[in-house]
Amino acid sequence: MIQSKEAASVQIPDSAIRLRVIPSSNSIRDQEVKMIVKNELENQTYKLLDGITSIESARQILENNLSNIDKEIRDVLIEEGYPLEYKINFGQNYFPEKEFKGIIYEPGNYESLVVTLGNGAGDNWWCVLFPPLCLLEAEESDTEEVEYKFFVKELIDKYF
Repeated sequence: MIQSKEAASVQIPDSAIRLRVIPSSNSIRDQEVKMIVKNELENQTYKLLDGITSIESARQILENNLSNIDKEIRDVLIEEGYPLEYKINFGQNYFPEKEFKGIIYEPGNYESLVVTLGNGAGDNWWCVLFPPLCLLEAEESDTEEVEYKFFVKELIDKYF
């Protein structure tokens, strides 16, 4: 990946949990379904982890609710008439390098909740589920990248 000179490299702490949705392909429909699943997962996990301040508690809550998460995903896919199979994996999963808003997130194996739709060959979406960085993008407006970088660092420092 070609990196801009201004990009800052960020290592997400080991005591973080990521959330990732990988669509079957890059077709318009598969990408739409990815975003619908992503929105459902964000809503559900936000409710589950609201107010949680320790990684151990977050991990336990997610493990205890995997069947509920599975049911929600299944219900969304049925409602969407989406015929492909899917997999859920909560554990160590590989993430490639990603640059977002001038910040480079290092590749590696991370504790994460990963939902793979169909072949899992499309462009994915991911965020940091714990600490709760997933909602950054949803809450963003036209703010400066400096503010975004500072906020990400502030949240990571708060939990670690």
